[in-house]
Amino acid sequence: MIRVALAAALLCSLPSLAFADTHKVKMLNRGPNGPMDYDPAFLVVKPGDTVKFLPTVKGHNAATIDGFIPEGAEPFLSKINQEFEVTLDKEGTYGIKCSPHFDMGMVMLIKVGEGKADAVKLPEKLPPSAKKRFDKIIDTARQAGL
Repeated sequence: MIRVALAAALLCSLPSLAFADTHKVKMLNRGPNGPMDYDPAFLVVKPGDTVKFLPTVKGHNAATIDGFIPEGAEPFLSKINQEFEVTLDKEGTYGIKCSPHFDMGMVMLIKVGEGKADAVKLPEKLPPSAKKRFDKIIDTARQAGL
């Protein structure tokens, strides 16, 4: 009986990583949102969840956008054509870009934890096609109540 109680206490004290999910994101030349697309373009995850970026075609990567990650979060930059995993611990919104296709609007949003899409503040300096794609993603998220 003591072993069962001890095991239960240990499980309850484990960090949320023990129950974390992995979310897959495809990097595409053409996706549901048009050319140069992440699928999905918007993710809602829990702190401690992992996002796995899958290069389904050559020429893509995943990188955080300067000034568009939560305070205290670590920026990341994957290699071109490489599968990449990142665990997101800081709550807030992460703006993600494909470095070679940022000017073409290949961006996505990842919301970690609570908060509404209304609270997303886009950086002032974005390529016009990236801003247009972000506006569409945010509008879709708002309509979904996220």
